[in-house]
Amino acid sequence: MGLFYLFTILIPILSRKPNTMKRIFGIAIFTTLMACNQAEQKSTETKDSTKTEATSVKNEVLIKDEKKLAIFKNYVNLKNALVRSDAANAQKTAAVLKNSLAAYEGCEPTAEIAQKIAASNNLVIQRKDFTALSADIIALLKNAEIEKGTIYVQHCPMANKGDGGDWLSTEKEIKNPYYGNEMLECGRVAEEIKAK
Repeated sequence: MGLFYLFTILIPILSRKPNTMKRIFGIAIFTTLMACNQAEQKSTETKDSTKTEATSVKNEVLIKDEKKLAIFKNYVNLKNALVRSDAANAQKTAAVLKNSLAAYEGCEPTAEIAQKIAASNNLVIQRKDFTALSADIIALLKNAEIEKGTIYVQHCPMANKGDGGDWLSTEKEIKNPYYGNEMLECGRVAEEIKAK
């Protein structure tokens, strides 16, 4: 506002002299560009610091039983593929998860669910089966001996046509595997499974 006021006073005085108007407009354009550049730099700095904060929320989870740890890591890879809405990667990670579940006694039915996800390239079907898969793996890991870190049980009330859906995460920040980018942050932390 102050710069505009200054120009309104100077223009009538200086406009009588040749080339003065060109200088005034040149200075005005230069000043505007500098102001815009400063705002852009502040915006970039804010985005970078936000990214750093979000990254620091992640935590490493260690489970005493190596087979359960493998199941959890493979499950998280599948969940992340669904968050990205990457059906092809979800198929691959579900196949790996199926093998780790099949190697754990008592998890054969859950391995069959993982196989269904691996057999489909349709995100809607994959996400529907992911609900049952998550319920089984949550039950398995609630009894796990966590040595380090926190496993977050997260819930989206909108998933599965309003029936809701749970999933596990190593981050407190919500990244919804049921909707991907459509509703990435829909949900809440329902429970924490921590080291004792």
